[in-house]
Amino acid sequence: MLDPLFTKAHIRESLQAEATAPDQDMLWLVDAPPHLVEQVRAVMPAATVPAAVLVPLVERADGMTVLLTQRAATLKDHAGQISFPGGRIEPADADAWHAALRESHEEIGLAGSFVEFAGYLPDHWVGTGFRVTPAVGFVNPAYELRIATAEVHDVFEVPLEFILDAANHKARVRQLGGVTLEVYDIPYGERNIWGATAGMLLTLRRLLLARGAAPR
Repeated sequence: MLDPLFTKAHIRESLQAEATAPDQDMLWLVDAPPHLVEQVRAVMPAATVPAAVLVPLVERADGMTVLLTQRAATLKDHAGQISFPGGRIEPADADAWHAALRESHEEIGLAGSFVEFAGYLPDHWVGTGFRVTPAVGFVNPAYELRIATAEVHDVFEVPLEFILDAANHKARVRQLGGVTLEVYDIPYGERNIWGATAGMLLTLRRLLLARGAAPR
């Protein structure tokens, strides 16, 4: 029997139940006290560029997985990092969801016909000046990819159950604009999921746990 945390219905309900609050973009500061959140907010860029990423949950028969990319080592920004497909929201994009789908198609060739909208995570601010809207989508496992190698080095899947298990989260100390804070990475094999990507996944975990029991 599937854990209720991993069902489409539970994920949808968790995302729809999320209320937008002034500090929701700081949820990547796991369990940080309010004063620390304000310190981090103070060092963030005053003006942010709207962007969107797709958080792709692949519906495998033996459990959902998260589809992730490893950025090309030759990129100017975030080279080699683990990330979700995404980028700036362009004027022609109807909304963040359509921007995430467009970027996913451009970067890895994922067609929108294979992706079903689930909901949004709270926006995340990142130190490079972007305010990112994570759009969660359910992906048909029959998807096909065409990777833009100039931007993406590799694409891989991680079991959602692995990501939700706190035993797989590794704490570390990070300096941000003179502020010392604790963040969490999610090591997986030879790869390390960290930064905004890990923050978004931990936000997803929080929302799911808020409406159900802890994962096995």
